[in-house]
Amino acid sequence: MNRGHVVMHRCAIAGVQATAADTARSFARHSHDTFGVGVLLRGAQHSASGRGPVQARAGDVITVNPGEVHDGSPFDERGRAWRMLYIEPALVYDVAGELGAALPASVELEQPVLRDQAFVARFERAFAALTREPAAAETLACDEALYAVMAAFLRSHATVRLRAPTKASTDGVSVSIRRAKARIDDDPCATITLTGLAAEAGLSRFQLLRGFARETGLPPHAYVIQRRISLARRQIEAGTPLADAAAGAGFADQSHMTRAFVRAFGVTPAQYACAVR
Repeated sequence: MNRGHVVMHRCAIAGVQATAADTARSFARHSHDTFGVGVLLRGAQHSASGRGPVQARAGDVITVNPGEVHDGSPFDERGRAWRMLYIEPALVYDVAGELGAALPASVELEQPVLRDQAFVARFERAFAALTREPAAAETLACDEALYAVMAAFLRSHATVRLRAPTKASTDGVSVSIRRAKARIDDDPCATITLTGLAAEAGLSRFQLLRGFARETGLPPHAYVIQRRISLARRQIEAGTPLADAAAGAGFADQSHMTRAFVRAFGVTPAQYACAVR
């Protein structure tokens, strides 16, 4: 009998592992050194967790804390499918601190199974960003997506107590955001990380994400893509071959540029070239 498969993906961010599974296999009691957050995509399973016996069905969010002993078996021979992100505790504690938790933060995911449709959508975006190839070219997108997943979960489904941002904490951010924006404008082709951009602006990652969207109307990664599209468009107008324009504008390859063009303008770079030459 074919028991299915488990695939481990390499992620662009150190300390994060992505796993996709579609299997009828039962897993013996075991634990992880990391936090685990995921979504059951198909089927159903029952398991013993450190927080008692639980059942999970398609659409449920599933979680595990570091060191928590658990197992898992499908309801029937059809098995189940899920996706998980396993995140090193240091990354989770880091985000908790930026969100206002007293350090050292004590973090525990409260429920092994829960329903949260908004979080499921955010998780799917993060999983896609973290496992997309070539991941290295999308480091900023990975940073943003992972940070959003962790921040959302810490706010809604963890024991850690977070302080709400105050007006004083947002004062003076605009100057720093303009500095971060100028950094992107100066070299949109460069590989930019959320951590590096925040450090250069003198802000936490959380402050940068909130402030950048407020000041520009776009999160940092979307703004980078817009600047790269503008650069590629100028090169195409000048007669640069499409593959060279993609490389010169900082896109991973021509297909990456094409996807960005279609999303922005509804036409491919080739169609745009024909129209302007």
